[in-house]
Amino acid sequence: MGLYVEARIRADLDDLWTRTQDPAQHQRWDLRFTRIAYLPRAEGEPQRFRYATRVLPFLTIAGTGVSAGERERPDGTRTSALRFSSPHPLSLLAEGSGYWRYVPDGDGVRFLTGYDYRPRWGAFGALADRLVFRPLMGWATAWSFDRLRLWLERGITPERARLNWLTELAVRALVIIVACTGLGLESLLRLLGPFAASMAYLCPLLLSVLVCLALFKAPLACTPAARRCLRTPPARARAPRVLRTLENPR
Repeated sequence: MGLYVEARIRADLDDLWTRTQDPAQHQRWDLRFTRIAYLPRAEGEPQRFRYATRVLPFLTIAGTGVSAGERERPDGTRTSALRFSSPHPLSLLAEGSGYWRYVPDGDGVRFLTGYDYRPRWGAFGALADRLVFRPLMGWATAWSFDRLRLWLERGITPERARLNWLTELAVRALVIIVACTGLGLESLLRLLGPFAASMAYLCPLLLSVLVCLALFKAPLACTPAARRCLRTPPARARAPRVLRTLENPR
């Protein structure tokens, strides 16, 4: 698979399964989807679904998919596999497939995914995918997995986690702007009185430290972060057999 993300979540396996298999709950934490809805199906058939992603306020890209899961496996793990496609002409993603694995691990679960897709738009699409879209999809997947972890481990809802992330991002941006432009620096130095001249020499160093902290300091524990997830697959990672039983959705 082209993309791989793994998170270790200290939660009950059944709770994790529900948060990821129920469309209403899945669409709350997964940044890649705005809406997911199951379609009616006959007994014994794979589950078909529709999904939509709001790319811009005025642009929503939709697609269809088919999925199947193995809730009870001899080794105690669980697996879910899917194939998906989007006929929307503005969707770079034409079709693809992927899987989720749920591996019990001590007091938690190793929740991992591997997926790949075929871009459209020919050579231009392949280049745009390699330089922009694929790295963005990898980041969005990892960020979403950590948001799910916060929901299960700490009770921070996906909506609250997104607000925490936006707030921290805004604070970091504000610190960088103030440090780089020196806004309010002259007024601050005047307040220091006789120490102003001495502090003027230290200000560039202090401002540089503030910029480094804003850029590189680890996110707060209540803020989702893609860096907390593993992005390199193990040597023997491979797609589950159930994926081969699914036909491409049309």
